[in-house]
Amino acid sequence: MTSGCCGSSSEPITDQLDQTQAVQDRYGAAAQVQEACLCTPVPFDPALLKVIPAEVIERDYGCGDPTRWVQPGDTVLDLGSGSGKNAFICAQVVGAAGAVIGVDRNREMLDLASQAAPEVANRIGFSNVSFAEGGIEALDAPQADGEPLIASASIDVVLSNCVLNLVNPSQRKDLLANIRRVLRPGGRVAISDIVSDRPVPLSLQKDPELWSGCISGAWQEDAFLADFCALGFEQVRYVDRSEQPWQVVEGIEFRSVTLVGQLPA
Repeated sequence: MTSGCCGSSSEPITDQLDQTQAVQDRYGAAAQVQEACLCTPVPFDPALLKVIPAEVIERDYGCGDPTRWVQPGDTVLDLGSGSGKNAFICAQVVGAAGAVIGVDRNREMLDLASQAAPEVANRIGFSNVSFAEGGIEALDAPQADGEPLIASASIDVVLSNCVLNLVNPSQRKDLLANIRRVLRPGGRVAISDIVSDRPVPLSLQKDPELWSGCISGAWQEDAFLADFCALGFEQVRYVDRSEQPWQVVEGIEFRSVTLVGQLPA
């Protein structure tokens, strides 16, 4: 495990970069037909997968298992919930007393998850999962009733699986501020994502294929820890870190990690 709050927080190389459409297009297509090269999948507890429809599992794209850090009774926010696999796993862990909210901006993925939700609820005997359309960096966006997409101090644990790297660099501060805002005192994060061993140059960031493929939007490894420390999280550390790089591009090593941390109570 890697821990510590040393180093300086990351700063976006440019405010002009916008790969949103590249991400939308690629994940919209991946909701319809499985794409093998998106992120780096890991094993999950087979017992928790039994109730989840096969098409949901097949079209899930992640690089870790942040669901292991969810507890019974939690209210969970899944950022970039995609096909819904992580949300449906969490639904079983938190139980009928808990709740799971998945947020994703991709309509095709949301449709896939929403269509599977009644089937999962029927199999586990209760319904505690909901999905909402929106950008994960804009959880404070006002809805029709004037309230934010996700209310402040309403969440016990924020998790995400290989999605934070897809957010445009200029919106990282909003993303981090919203994660902090929605958590209750004592709230936790469990974030699986791709990090790099050195800064990613702008030439790679401008490549839409590399960006939407969870590569060139990666946080630098030390900066990822530092940014969560700067939000006030304690015990920030990597509980999982792949020894071998997932990919090496122009000499830069990209590997999967799972970061956890907790706010003061």
